[in-house]
Amino acid sequence: MLGPKIYDEFLKLLSAKKYNAVLGAQASTNRRFDFQTMALYFFIQIQQENMPYTITLIRGDGIGPEISRAATRVIEAAGVKIEWDVQEAGFNAIEKHKDPLPQAVIDSIAKNKVALKGPLTTPIGTGFRSVNVALRKEFDLYSNLRPAKSFAGVKSRYENIDLVIVRENTEEFYSGIEHYIDASKSAAETIGIVTRASSERIIRFAFEYAKTHGRKKVTAVHKANILKYTSGLFLDVARNMAKEYPQIEMNDKIIDNMAMQMVINPYQFDVIVTTNLFGDILSDLASGLVGGLGVAPGANIGYDTAIFEAVHGSAPDIAGKNIANPCAIILASAMMLDHIGEPEAARKIEKAVAEVIREGKNVTRDLNPANSITTDQMADAIIEKL
Repeated sequence: MLGPKIYDEFLKLLSAKKYNAVLGAQASTNRRFDFQTMALYFFIQIQQENMPYTITLIRGDGIGPEISRAATRVIEAAGVKIEWDVQEAGFNAIEKHKDPLPQAVIDSIAKNKVALKGPLTTPIGTGFRSVNVALRKEFDLYSNLRPAKSFAGVKSRYENIDLVIVRENTEEFYSGIEHYIDASKSAAETIGIVTRASSERIIRFAFEYAKTHGRKKVTAVHKANILKYTSGLFLDVARNMAKEYPQIEMNDKIIDNMAMQMVINPYQFDVIVTTNLFGDILSDLASGLVGGLGVAPGANIGYDTAIFEAVHGSAPDIAGKNIANPCAIILASAMMLDHIGEPEAARKIEKAVAEVIREGKNVTRDLNPANSITTDQMADAIIEKL
């Protein structure tokens, strides 16, 4: 078991990304740890020492504080001790700090390695950077993980959907490399860069996720018939890497056919891995298959840092009314608990949310307009199921 002094030394090594030193220090275990595994290992050690986790909490804008409060209450009721390092970002931070992403937020996440985040608002046309994009770049959160799972009680066209989108999060057309090509601004150009290194790590992430979560199939989505170099590179990496995972079926789909196939027969898919732009589109399509963003959690995961979030917006029109659906951020909290080594608590929360939604009596108005309750009351109902 790691003592506090040894733990601090390991954390310094992790922060400095001194892989060899970290691996050497753990040589006695005869196991090879990658950077993300080491971060998880330390979280488990902290819990074994009966210390609470310290996790950054960004409550968010609009309905963010209400749904974040519900999530933290549910986590506490599940029996996981967390000391929340509360930070402010987004629209409210602009008013106080003249910056939607103050340095204190970055410092907190860098220290704690894990964050739970409510929805944030970036004012349009103000010149401020998107907080979500800035966080992904700052911490190299290369994997956007978006599960899409059906819940009995949520109206949708399909039942028993259970698939996961793994989206590359740092490059291609969202790299921010764009400009006008003439002084009159009559034409603009965006450059989408796809690298072998980033393709390899996101595709490996997808296969590893499939392996550790009992998934049977990985589908690589591309446009290699037209984008022969960028999408072609991504597809080439996927096909080669599939050889390392013979126990997992791998196939590939062209993006336009993929969108059609997901609508016609989503049951043929399990884990879907793709580049940034395609992943952005397909992840919301997948959420639509299960009833919308109200039950859609998400995670942005890097080598040593992860941020978990509700993927819906801040809904300023209902902010402060205590009527927002808290399920997305509560399910994101379950993903977070699973990530830090609390799978039992995560499964309990997921089960409780599913039971409350299925019963349909103690849910918010988007789930039952005829007989709705408040955000806090829905959290109460989920806690009671725990």
